[in-house]
Amino acid sequence: MIDRRRLLEGLGAAALTAAALVALASPESLGAERFSFIGRAEAQTVDMAQLMAPGALPDNVLGKADAPVTIVEYASMTCGHCAHFHETTYPVLKEKYIDTGKVKFILREFPLDIVAKAAFMLARCAGDGKYYPMTDTLFETQKNWAFTNNPAQALLAIAKQSGMTEQQFNACLSDQALADNINKIAERGAKDFGIDSTPTFFINGKKVSGAMSPEELDKELAPLLAQ
Repeated sequence: MIDRRRLLEGLGAAALTAAALVALASPESLGAERFSFIGRAEAQTVDMAQLMAPGALPDNVLGKADAPVTIVEYASMTCGHCAHFHETTYPVLKEKYIDTGKVKFILREFPLDIVAKAAFMLARCAGDGKYYPMTDTLFETQKNWAFTNNPAQALLAIAKQSGMTEQQFNACLSDQALADNINKIAERGAKDFGIDSTPTFFINGKKVSGAMSPEELDKELAPLLAQ
């Protein structure tokens, strides 16, 4: 078990690094990712059977199991571009494609720092059917918790709003097995699928790096959904 004091100290230390990057995560600079290695990579395709093979933790799936298109997103909860995608393009994706049975969507954890990992842990601990409501909230409020001097306290407030008690919050963030398994998801993404930036998407196996606009999303999906 991780000592809560040590964990919160670790979160605070990670926040100092994140705080130094907050200016680059502002709306004015969303065209350039905070991390120097981020960029739209050359398109490549991965094997869908390998991509969808069970990992260290079960996937949280949105949409119909037999949807003709599967989108897997690797993201970090402290990534400015990931938040931008989920605020601007994801609502279009959900309404136009997921809710209509055309797309099955999976968000996978690729935390770039300990604060992002803690946020993903809370989403995993939120309870049945609450993973995406929690990640939606975390992306929407990212600047209120990811880049503060006390991210643990800010995350606790969000957790309480979702119905989690402080005891449950502490137990979740002390779950070493969960932390290790989230690391394994990220390590597999990097090793097996070449993830080196967030967000990175696989659309029926085709790799698309960088936050897509609604128009770019439509362009990627049109040929796959053509009758």
